[in-house]
Amino acid sequence: MGEGKLLRRKAKLPFDPNAFLAKVGKGRTLAEYKKKQTIFSTEPAFSELFLHYLLARNARIEEDLVDHLFNSSEKRLARVLLLLTNFGKEGKSELVPKISQEVLAEMVGTTRSRVSFFMNRFRELGLIEYKSGLKVHSSLFNIVLND
Repeated sequence: MGEGKLLRRKAKLPFDPNAFLAKVGKGRTLAEYKKKQTIFSTEPAFSELFLHYLLARNARIEEDLVDHLFNSSEKRLARVLLLLTNFGKEGKSELVPKISQEVLAEMVGTTRSRVSFFMNRFRELGLIEYKSGLKVHSSLFNIVLND
């Protein structure tokens, strides 16, 4: 069994990672490619960490795509705000790091005016506060669950 097949089977990847690396490496010299290949083969801990990172990143992109296709921008904004506050995790904080509505709009996949509209609606419903930074109440979770 070849090295690529073992890696593909272990990680349950639907593609050959060696072929993927070869496509990514177009325009690079053979020495550069061998140097990268050496790093992955001589540093198994780094290689495993990098693979886990790529798989987790891919899963997050798929989740975001499904979220964008099946949920309204209001629900997506509520989800983003909850993720920014680490909702449901130990050491959770209700305060959202300082972030502009433009950045939120990019994260949600909508316009800044829609984000402003929903933020005002959330504030009127008592789901968020603007007093000293943006504070998200756990009741915002109901927006994500209901519909």
